[in-house]
Amino acid sequence: MRTRLARHGAAVAALSLALCTPTARAAPAPDAAAAGAGTEAESAGAALAARRAATAGLDFRACPGVEGLPAPVRCATLRVPLDYARPDGPQISLTVSRVAATRARGAVRQGALVHNPGGPGASGMSFPLVAGLPAWERIAAAYDLVGYAPRGVGRSAPLSCQDPSARATGPTQEPAAPSPAYKEQRVEAARAYARGCALRAGAALPYYSTLNNARDLHVLRAALGERKLTFMGASYGTYLGAVYAALHPGHVRRMVLDSAVDPDPRRVWYRNNLAQAPGFERRWYDFRAWAARHHGTYRLGATPAAVQASYERVRDAVARTPAGGRVGTGELRAAYLQAAYYDDVWPERASALAAFLRGDPAELAAQAAPDPAAAAAAENATAVYTAVLCNDAPWPADWGTWDRDNTELARTAPFETWANAFLNLPCASWPVPRRQRPVAVERPALLPRTLVVAAERDGATPYAGALELQRRLGAGAALVTEAGAGSHGVVGGRNDCVDRHVERYLLTGATPGWRVTCAPHPEPAPVSLDDRAASARRALLPPVV
Repeated sequence: MRTRLARHGAAVAALSLALCTPTARAAPAPDAAAAGAGTEAESAGAALAARRAATAGLDFRACPGVEGLPAPVRCATLRVPLDYARPDGPQISLTVSRVAATRARGAVRQGALVHNPGGPGASGMSFPLVAGLPAWERIAAAYDLVGYAPRGVGRSAPLSCQDPSARATGPTQEPAAPSPAYKEQRVEAARAYARGCALRAGAALPYYSTLNNARDLHVLRAALGERKLTFMGASYGTYLGAVYAALHPGHVRRMVLDSAVDPDPRRVWYRNNLAQAPGFERRWYDFRAWAARHHGTYRLGATPAAVQASYERVRDAVARTPAGGRVGTGELRAAYLQAAYYDDVWPERASALAAFLRGDPAELAAQAAPDPAAAAAAENATAVYTAVLCNDAPWPADWGTWDRDNTELARTAPFETWANAFLNLPCASWPVPRRQRPVAVERPALLPRTLVVAAERDGATPYAGALELQRRLGAGAALVTEAGAGSHGVVGGRNDCVDRHVERYLLTGATPGWRVTCAPHPEPAPVSLDDRAASARRALLPPVV
């Protein structure tokens, strides 16, 4: 499930194991004996690759200019097998970034903290920059902060499914209620996209998966010289962490899982995506209720229904005449989906609606128009997202199933249902004949205490997933809930109570109890239309699951 790429300006708050020698027995190694864990050859290949990485290590040097990472961040390249069943076959290179533990105030270094920011398709290369943020000061003193670009992402064996210029400009017009003819167009577009993935990736396409991401994490841990993995994952990164815990529980040191994906194999990934529709609808309501409470500032309406009517007037207008020539209904929905992810953006989104209705479309165009400079990165992120989710599990192949399920959802959750369905629809005709079985995460033996963090009203990863993840990780898993809040990605500067629990766990290994609750972070203050320079912090959103 995709999570935020950045929250704090230039610093990105985006927020493996002791070597495992394969046994001579016919059964797989004990730490890989989980349903859906892949073949014995792949498990043995991952162990071999980890042993080799531990010997070779990582050569950290000044980061290439393309990464945009200043000193003291250093970068390295990690070689991993494309196919772990053939560890001596084709290799791919993953980019890795690190800032060394500051050891400020006499702190003792505790090793490396590896971060995955989610997606799948998001890069964690900028993660070490959080070392300069106050909320991370004590963690950065004790840990080397390590980010990386997972396979397919950025410069890590980049995956592409279409020409990025095809999605660079806009406008895109989406009907509020798709007709049968429009649905058929989207079905054909999804098939064409899947064919494009196969054409561009070739024989490598089946190897972009969560299982291989977990194996890569295994090798990265070894290359970093760490006996056990300390890991922080957000959104999809929680699922990656859960799979790693199922495969290698004895090689986990500490694990923070923020904004949890439901790991139930029956829900990966089709049903998890269906569950997002009512979640996003709740958060869309939260934004409208907030705007209504600040009707005196924005004049969008004094009730959530009235704010919805204002939004629909804007949608009807950009359907006729795109804002700035580039923002149609598709771009409008995508921009306001960010309001369902992060309340940080509520003031600027409400301001843009208000300005548009006053006759000024410039603010909306500035917020919602596609950025041609980011087109290649956006296309790459979507390609990796699609490949991993489609490879990870079986999906319904019959369009009738998708149409029935999403038609029913759209009756009560119209805001994002169809856009989400069409985003995932390439999985219905995915050109990889053998999909893997999702890994069964079920109370892994030997797993130490872990920490799950969730916002109660999160739309992207609904709260039920956090409860299920805690149950499946076992009695040593603690859950910290931000009650009454819904911003996606809780850790790292938004809620002091949550951050205290996370910091204490990472520094001492102590969890706060089975389930604890933190009060919600404050809602954003409204921003006057005459003082837009004081707008809320910008949160950048990857394409939604």
